[in-house]
Parts: sequence; C-alpha cells; structure tokens
Amino acid sequence: MSDKKNYGFTTTILHGDRQKGIEHGSLHKPIHTSVAFGYADARQLASVFQGKEAGFRYGRQGNPTISALEDKVNKMEQGVGTICFATGMGAIGAVVQALLRTGDHVVSSAFLFGNTNSLWQTAMSQGIGVSFVDATDVANVEAAITENTRVVFVETIANPRTQVADLKRIGELCQARGILYVVDNTMTTPYLFLPKAVGAGLVVNALTKSIGGHGNALGGSLTDTGAYDWTRFPNIYENYKKAAPLQWGLAQIRAKALRDFGSSLAPDAAHHIAVGAETLALRMQRTTANAMALAELLEKDERVAAVYYPGLKSHPQHAISGELFRAHGSLLSFELKDGLDCFDFLNRLKLAIPASNLGDNRTLIIPVAHTIFYEMGAERRASMGIAESLIRVSVGIEDTADLLDDFCTALEGC
Repeated sequence: MSDKKNYGFTTTILHGDRQKGIEHGSLHKPIHTSVAFGYADARQLASVFQGKEAGFRYGRQGNPTISALEDKVNKMEQGVGTICFATGMGAIGAVVQALLRTGDHVVSSAFLFGNTNSLWQTAMSQGIGVSFVDATDVANVEAAITENTRVVFVETIANPRTQVADLKRIGELCQARGILYVVDNTMTTPYLFLPKAVGAGLVVNALTKSIGGHGNALGGSLTDTGAYDWTRFPNIYENYKKAAPLQWGLAQIRAKALRDFGSSLAPDAAHHIAVGAETLALRMQRTTANAMALAELLEKDERVAAVYYPGLKSHPQHAISGELFRAHGSLLSFELKDGLDCFDFLNRLKLAIPASNLGDNRTLIIPVAHTIFYEMGAERRASMGIAESLIRVSVGIEDTADLLDDFCTALEGC
C-alpha cells in the first residue's frame, strides 16, 4: 500500500496499519498489554517524557495498540491528531476537564444524549455556565453567546428525536467569533459525514457504537481537525505552548484529561474496535437502508402517531440532512397512538431486542422516557420533545424483509 496515494474510505481503514509496519507480518496490530515501556538509553526516556521525541511513557497515556486505533480514527475524520478514551462520555468529559475553567460558558444543543445532558448539569454545578438552545437554527446559538463562551457543542443527529443541527452555519459563526466548535459525530460516523467540512475544531466519536459496531467494546475518541486556531483559546497552559499551535489542544487534553483523569482505553477494547471499524462503511450502507425502509413502513401504519427520521420528507430537517450527510443515519424513533401500550408492543417483537446500546449489528429498541431519559424528569423531557410513549430504534443489519415483518407482526398484535 502506497502512503502517497489517496485510497477510498474502506481501503484506507483496512490497510492503514500496514503503512507503519506491523510486528512479525501480522495483518492486525497486535494487542500490547504492557503498561510500562523501557528504553535502552535513559536520555531517550527523558526526551520522550519532555515531549521532544515520540514514544510511549505509561499505559495510561497510550500504547501501540491504542495508538494504531487513534491513527485509524484520525484517517477516518481526516484530522491532525486523535486521542482515544475508555468511553464516548470520557471523550466529552475531556473537553470539560482539560479545556474549561470556572466562569467559562458553553452553548450546547438542547437535544442531547441523556448522559451528555447530565455531564453539562455537573459542569454547571462546578461554575461553568451552560446555555441549552435549539441548535436546528443558528440564530438561537448566536443569541446565547456571551463574552465568556469558549465552546459550542452539538450532535449531528440528536439522540433520540433525530433533530439535525444547523451544522454549517454554526461552524461559520464559531469561526467568525473564534469559538471552539465541538461536534459529536456518533450518530452519523465519519463515513456519513465529516464535521471538519463545517469547521468543527474537535470531533467526538463514541467508538462503542457504529465504529466498533459489534457491541463488544467500550471506547471514545476526540479528533482535532486542524480547523481551529488554538492561539485564540485563552485556557491553554504555558507549558503546552512549546510545540506548534496546531498541537496545543491535543497536548493539553492528553495531559489534563487522559493522564490526570485516567479515562484510558484498554488495549483489548482498542483491538476489538479497530477490527470492527474495518467494515464500518459496509455496515452503514445496510443499516441506513434498513432504517429508511422501516421509517417508511412505520409512517404509513395507522397505529403509529409519529415517526422521527431525517430521511422522511416529513422531517423538519430533511433537506439539510440530505445536503450534509451521505445517508440519514441508522437511528429513528416513533410514537404509538394513544391507548396502545409501548411495553406490550416491545414484548411482541422477536428480532428487535430491548436494549440500550446504539450502532450494534442487531436492531435494538428501547422506551426512552422510562429508561435512558427517566432520570432527567418529565419537564426536561418535554422541553426536548420526548413524549412519554417515544420508542427509539437503533437499526441493525438484519435482512430487510425479516426486520419489516417483525415490526408488522408486532403492530398487528396491537
């Protein structure tokens, strides 16, 4: 494989490890379990610790297996550098831990994954201001910005109601104001969308989801796209300004979040995710096609009150989703009509599995208000447009006919 040729998405991920050489001719980067790394020359050890040359210091800050995954994700997002974490929430938490201080302000989409919402609530209790806005319109983001705004945070497609943020215009706003734009790309993945294209400075991926794809490993990542000028960020410590400005952000994140906070990805999990990532494009082609077919089926059914999927023409952000994304994602949600019990419906399904993960090969389904969004309370759920009967579906790679038949049979039982 030539490192000078531009290959396609899957070819790049499939053969990327070999560009750097793999021990003993292995086709996969091996799992390195050692947490310590020895050097024949003590001066070299000191040089690595001082950041003067590349090398591994201690397992908490990375090892060869994790480094190979970071390189793989970085190629996907076309970034200048990537750091992996134990979970997707660890990656988002790194933004708070490493980059924000008391008195700083964040503008966040109001349409958020429940745990991300909880994280921002914790940040608020520690002196960081957070304004939640409807990010489907850039005007709402602009109105919330203050002189202390350091970060604007959005998800590409919101979980679970599938609102699509005004990604391009928010990026233009952040660029003009010198604000760090952080985009969670989990619901789209770098195969469907590159946040770098709309000016995102940092990109979050919950590697547990579609990138890993098999529901067998937790992981998360932060990618620096190179789109943000870190000389405009006031919270960089002087000792991380020794390198070129392009490296300031990740240097501080790796030290202040990964090293100090210890949210380190395990080598065996990194290996599982790296192998799963090889088929990301193939799986996304199947899951997005299945999601489109299922959304159309549900929208036509008289027992369904509402369906939320960006691929449907009835979706408020259908046009912008078509402009930005290669496909409309594999997540959808819907509401049954009044009088129909969502639990009875869920119990009639034979293929779709009641479970809380996303991006699995298997179709997973969950009653949102009663489970993953229960803790935030009815008032906050209502403000996010989450009805008490809302059902979320993470669509898998099953044969389309089998999947549709499963839902048809369960609906007929209502």
